[in-house]
Amino acid sequence: MSRLLSVATAVPPYKLDQGEAQTFAGHMFGRHLADVDRLLPLFEGAGIESRYFSVPLEWFSEAHELDEKNRLYIESATELGAQASRQVLKQTGTDPSQIDYIIYVNTTGLATPSIDARLINVLGLRTDIRRTPIWGLGCAGGAAGLAHAHHYLLGHPDHKVLVVAVELCGLTFIHDDYSKSNLVACALFGEGGAAALLCGDEVESGGMEILATQSKFYPDSLSVMGWNIVSRGMQVVFDKRIPDIVAEHAAVDLDQFLSEHQLKRGDISQFLYHPGGTKVIGAYETAYGVNGNRFGHSKGVLKDFGNMSSVTVLFVVSRYLERGEPTGSKYGVISALGPGLCSESLLVRL
Repeated sequence: MSRLLSVATAVPPYKLDQGEAQTFAGHMFGRHLADVDRLLPLFEGAGIESRYFSVPLEWFSEAHELDEKNRLYIESATELGAQASRQVLKQTGTDPSQIDYIIYVNTTGLATPSIDARLINVLGLRTDIRRTPIWGLGCAGGAAGLAHAHHYLLGHPDHKVLVVAVELCGLTFIHDDYSKSNLVACALFGEGGAAALLCGDEVESGGMEILATQSKFYPDSLSVMGWNIVSRGMQVVFDKRIPDIVAEHAAVDLDQFLSEHQLKRGDISQFLYHPGGTKVIGAYETAYGVNGNRFGHSKGVLKDFGNMSSVTVLFVVSRYLERGEPTGSKYGVISALGPGLCSESLLVRL
């Protein structure tokens, strides 16, 4: 098995209240969407109070070329990734020389050399460190990064792995994209970075034990969620069917996953899920037949930070580790839904 020792988070400097975002969207989309008044209540119903961005609000009022956006991404992603990484190393009393493998997860920016190479230099990691950048998994990327680390550690039980995810969704904003998908993105997306430290079972440690992982792919759903790469940058794709897909598949997928380990839904005390939005969380709650606080950490992160794509699920796990009461005898599930359409899940002992 492997263990998740700790997760640290970081946010960029510009905080935006949801009311400000709604006012901005009203001005931007008001002359171009006939039903904008019907759509603007999305901001109030999104379950979000605030989000953080690497640029001030006025930046979004002007058009920006892809190369400018990407330069900003590289600078801010390196800074946020380093900040979160230093914090998680400090939290666990880990020296940078003890990291054997670094995994970097993102979808909202491009860099060659990739950001993990920059972090190796900034953090002073070993020159023989293994590294893997993972691009394109969107919101599922954070959970997938943890799963990749887990499977690596099964074969290297005396190693430590640093998983870093940074998403700067605001920088993908296309100024003259007046689509409903872009309006929804304005209501949901935020930015942030997170770093998780994991180790194999031959390393003396506490932490959250990862017992198993599950990947699910839903055929013929390529158009449900993702980004179109266009000349102006990355154009967001959202489909209103996402909650319906959750309602149709989530319970069956979870029951199959748990049955493989002689567990049932009632054995799960915490669902540490990527909160794609309030309707998605609600669809999971209905499908699983649960209520109360078992999705409480997901709702709290959505309220305070919005949807930060792959990073969000790591914020949820971090919040549980900070505020929860790990006992070693309870079970939890970490999960995220992403483009493909796919889901990535981990069964953990809390």
